[in-house]
Amino acid sequence: MANNSILDINKILNSYAKEISRDIVTDAEIVAKEGVSELRNTSPKRTGKYRKGWRVKTNRLNNGGSSTIYNATAPQLTHLLEHPHLKRHGGMTTPKVHIKPVEEECIKEYEKRVEKSIQNGG
Repeated sequence: MANNSILDINKILNSYAKEISRDIVTDAEIVAKEGVSELRNTSPKRTGKYRKGWRVKTNRLNNGGSSTIYNATAPQLTHLLEHPHLKRHGGMTTPKVHIKPVEEECIKEYEKRVEKSIQNGG
């Protein structure tokens, strides 16, 4: 009899864990899409190609997943624009910090959404 109640509790906890992990993956996708939108608005624009290149890659696994924001059109520019570096004929470039603020905002938003998902019970 006690064994049945332990199995029932185990089923309930497994079901709860699956719901929470599904909600967390969904939260990551939503925050990543919002981050891409923000990066498209705040990225430097010369021709617009770099700005339009922001994408989200989502990997859904059995017990979770991940969302990655990247620039598909000019990935080599992300580091060069974000950080100062030497110019060809001397001098330094001025950094155009646009990724770091969006990253910090996405982290805060993701943490809020995860806490809310856990408090609401999935």
